[in-house]
Amino acid sequence: MDFKYIADLASEIGEIPPDGILSRTLYKDEKTRLVVFGFAPGQELSEHTAAVPAVLFFVSGEAELTLGTESKPAGPGTWVHMAPHLPHSIAAKTPLVMALVLIEA
Repeated sequence: MDFKYIADLASEIGEIPPDGILSRTLYKDEKTRLVVFGFAPGQELSEHTAAVPAVLFFVSGEAELTLGTESKPAGPGTWVHMAPHLPHSIAAKTPLVMALVLIEA
């Protein structure tokens, strides 16, 4: 198939667990991977890095995002491109749905 169409990213995650993080890989090929995350309020991904360029898109909810040494708010519509190896973390303030796209060189 020449395309992947997802009409509603938020509905792809289903029910967010009441006390955890759910992730689902929705697409993967040799160059691109799309993973959607659902965070319960108060859940976080601690500081980590990705070996490849990455894009974050916040679909719903509110979070605090740390990019390197900077802290930024994230909410519906927030879009972030990250260079490889950039330390980052995400802390959900409310139920949160976020999409991650990893781009292989």
